[in-house]
Amino acid sequence: MIHHSSVTGFAAALITTALFAATVIPVAHAEPSKAQETARATITKLVPKGTIDAVEIAPIPGFQQVVLGGQIVYVSDDGQYVLQGKMFDTASRTNLAEGRLAKDRVAKLAAVPMSKHIVFGPAKPKYKVTVFTDIDCGYCRRLHSQIAEYNKEGIEVDYLFFPRTGLNSPSYDKAVSVWCAKDRNAAFTSAKSGTDPVAAKCDNPIADQFALGQQVGVDGTPTIIASDGTKIGGYLPPDEMLKRLQQLDAAATGKTSG
Repeated sequence: MIHHSSVTGFAAALITTALFAATVIPVAHAEPSKAQETARATITKLVPKGTIDAVEIAPIPGFQQVVLGGQIVYVSDDGQYVLQGKMFDTASRTNLAEGRLAKDRVAKLAAVPMSKHIVFGPAKPKYKVTVFTDIDCGYCRRLHSQIAEYNKEGIEVDYLFFPRTGLNSPSYDKAVSVWCAKDRNAAFTSAKSGTDPVAAKCDNPIADQFALGQQVGVDGTPTIIASDGTKIGGYLPPDEMLKRLQQLDAAATGKTSG
């Protein structure tokens, strides 16, 4: 995966959250507890311009979990401590933070109509993935060079743009030109092969898609998200992508039947 920033960690996430607002997703109708109000106030103090998606009781006693900027941080009930990192349930061997964030991704991606995607897929796909992509990134191009193989495996690829150099940059301009082309799919494939698209401008969703990527935790391109909201990560060859999706399907079926 190619990262658009070399800065990582909680401080970077807080800065990102301050720059890109997120849609608030309420998780309960009850009045917030004092601990939840404290957690919200703590994060708001750290990031005055940030937008918090949700504040909820954390899986561990004495903490609240705060969903923001495509990640979860844990705030002690008294607001003194803030923790960032993965939390695993040893019994189920599951990443609790990832499970919660997956639900958030599903909700946010579901709000994007399919008319705002560039879609490559078979007539009757077995699986669908959302891919945040950049025109120039090497692994993005490698992925698209194999698009027929993904489709042959029954995988539909629904592209959203994430210009890694940011808005109003060459990558952004190329994305806009592809979107504004008469045949978007053809222009997309041509651009992925290294041919600069014919410059064009029109009303487009590129800026919104870039902001959405920030909201769901995109930190490089390509970022692949399964239909259940699982962040698969970066490039996977078609056969490995199929295996990963089958594993997710089997795990979901197991949970349902159990």
